[in-house]
Amino acid sequence: MTLLDATTATTYAEWFATLADPTRVRLLHAVASAPAGALRVGDLAVALGISQATCSHHVRRLAELGFVVVDKVGTASLVSVNAACCTGLPHAADVVMGTLAARPCCPEDLPGDVRTRAMTEDDLPRVQEIYAEGIAGRQATFETEVPALDALRERWLPGHRWVAELVGDDPDDDAEPGRVVGWTGVSPVSARACYAGVGETTVYVAADAGGRGVGRALLHRQVTEADAGGLWTLQAVVFPENRASLALHRSAGYQVLAVRSRIARLDGRWRDTVLLERRRADDPDEPDEPADGPTDA
Repeated sequence: MTLLDATTATTYAEWFATLADPTRVRLLHAVASAPAGALRVGDLAVALGISQATCSHHVRRLAELGFVVVDKVGTASLVSVNAACCTGLPHAADVVMGTLAARPCCPEDLPGDVRTRAMTEDDLPRVQEIYAEGIAGRQATFETEVPALDALRERWLPGHRWVAELVGDDPDDDAEPGRVVGWTGVSPVSARACYAGVGETTVYVAADAGGRGVGRALLHRQVTEADAGGLWTLQAVVFPENRASLALHRSAGYQVLAVRSRIARLDGRWRDTVLLERRRADDPDEPDEPADGPTDA
């Protein structure tokens, strides 16, 4: 028997103690459920029916434990969930009860100036722009024409499309805070019920946002939400020349299944692709019978 180490036990105890206050639980839920991914302290206070001073106190405590991040936007304080440090929270009770192995909570290489949130209708034109950059580069997709907004709107599974935006306030940084600099989405691979938990993933980062860790932040959000949202297998197709994308996917738990030689033409030239797959780790060895029954694959 392997006991929970003292450091992890201390961390979990601090989490549980902080969330023993029902107001903090409601506050964290309000922030996590916000359509825009963040709320001003004043709006939080009104929503919870508490004073702004009390709300600020609880926000500070949650921020100290890493549950939320507070950003200054003008004179307002904007509160958002800290995706990097809250990954382990839903699993903590299961770990303590012995039903799950402990997993890392806070990956050290996630950027502090990049925030991920659910993609909205208003994001689609910017998503389209970033997609167009990827198509023009000829190292991301076989597509040669930018999909229309209507096509993008219907492409991804509900609840599995995300954008990354900058949140830094460094005066020496020319990047515009709040600007969408990347996106990721998961598309269904089949209409058959037995493949309902299998999705094909796509990740794009704006050309002028490379090297900031945007891709890492997006992949982290993608796979975390997929695990929590009932997807058991993620697939990705990457050109072998795109070494940065291959490394990024491996870092998120994807494994190379095959190199598909001369699979299709792009601009009249045969191109290879690498097929990668990430399997959710905590599925039972003998799953229930697929919903559409035993049949050919």
